[in-house]
Amino acid sequence: MTPEILIPGQTTLDQLERLWRTEAPARLAPEARAGVEAAAARIAAAAAGDVPVYGVNTGFGKLASLKIAAQDTATLQKNLILSHCCGVGDPMPRATARLMMALKLLSLGRGASGVRWEVVAMLEAMLDKGVTPVIPAQGSVGASGDLAPLAHMAAAMLGAGEAEFAGQVKPAAEALADAGLSPITLGPKEGLALINGTQFSTAYALAGLFGAWRAATTALTVSALSTDAIMGSTAPLRPEIHSLRGHVGQIEAAAFMRALLDGSEIRESHREGDSRVQDPYCIRCQPQVTGAAMDILRQAARTLEIEANAATDNPLVLSDGAIVSGGNFHAEPVGFAADMIALALSETGAIAQRRVALMVDPTLSFDLPPFLTPNPGLNSGLMIAEVTTAALMSENKHLAHPCVTDSTPTSANQEDHVSMAAHGARRLGRMVENLNVILGVEALCAAQGVEFRAPLATSAPLAGVVARLRTEVPSLKDDRYMAPDLATAARLAGSGALVEAAGIAPPALA
Repeated sequence: MTPEILIPGQTTLDQLERLWRTEAPARLAPEARAGVEAAAARIAAAAAGDVPVYGVNTGFGKLASLKIAAQDTATLQKNLILSHCCGVGDPMPRATARLMMALKLLSLGRGASGVRWEVVAMLEAMLDKGVTPVIPAQGSVGASGDLAPLAHMAAAMLGAGEAEFAGQVKPAAEALADAGLSPITLGPKEGLALINGTQFSTAYALAGLFGAWRAATTALTVSALSTDAIMGSTAPLRPEIHSLRGHVGQIEAAAFMRALLDGSEIRESHREGDSRVQDPYCIRCQPQVTGAAMDILRQAARTLEIEANAATDNPLVLSDGAIVSGGNFHAEPVGFAADMIALALSETGAIAQRRVALMVDPTLSFDLPPFLTPNPGLNSGLMIAEVTTAALMSENKHLAHPCVTDSTPTSANQEDHVSMAAHGARRLGRMVENLNVILGVEALCAAQGVEFRAPLATSAPLAGVVARLRTEVPSLKDDRYMAPDLATAARLAGSGALVEAAGIAPPALA
């Protein structure tokens, strides 16, 4: 697979999403090397001198006042890595762990971290050969860097801990050897440069962002189908309504839904003489709600794109040669972005769940049969599928509680305010999975509802969505074992297949 070439400070969200989805290798642009090596030379000179420089020839955190002899700096860095390997819980997904490694490349490539090019080359080689450190996903508070998870990454570079290679998890030294690689020995500050930083939190937040945006476009697609299923009005999608308010996400959401519904026979059949004056909010206000979520996701995306390109370790080698301690490792921007993404995920699912509830309720669905079954009573149809969406909607509401506000002091009060960005970002994957189930069930209900409107036909784009769903999930007639249907529909929602089947380009994240 062709490596993705990363230009520090200029790498885009599109590149990062490709890296995450395809697990392609990544390399720094060659022009980054001069800056990396210049900073490394400055660190080497400081390590050989007598002036205390934090993390170069001193201890760490509360131990920064302790001077370390020049001959012990390599041991200092190795001990730092091994002592910080305190992660617990399930390992990171491989794709997200690889994205984290690519983000560390970008940070080191800014030429402010002081690592030798050999460290960069080792990360590149591991990505190229498919050696992925096993990184426990719990243990970071998102300040002073994502210390524990990044330490597990760095440990694998030293031949310690575990790594995955060729589909097998094995001791890291063995995985490196099998890939034709040798462990590295860290020089001054290099261990600190590897574990100080926000790359763990940022990788998880980016994965959540990419999943959330795909879910938002899927939500617009299936909500258009739901609108036709309950014979809803397209009048609330008229362009002037949305331009009068001015929010970009709302305007784009309405335009996309108009295009999806254009040409529907179902819509034309009740344009005149419909006794209903207005549809419920879950139909009428979809552009306002999911459009607002799209705007929030784009704000978070901008923050995360900046963070992905940032130098976030400590101390940093500045352009004048000074080695200065700062606080770029504090993941507060990532924590805020993760909380914003969580809110968008929760609200997108909340309004989608109400559409599911609308369609299964015969008092609200405009003459659809109860629970969308042709033989209600003997059959329960989609009754409990709706209950499942309610459970997942509620779970996502709880998960959307802000994390960034939950600081606690750590490390003997040296790190007395932390971002909690790590678990704020990590929960997003679970929320995306929950939302995809809700949207999958909505697609099942909407397709079933549209089919009940025959011989009237939905629009050509939405007919494509129904056809794609029906290639894997047949129409529901008599009751059957439902769990596989829900799993398949959720997979189709999460993969973007339903949006693709419509044949109309959805709004883009960037």
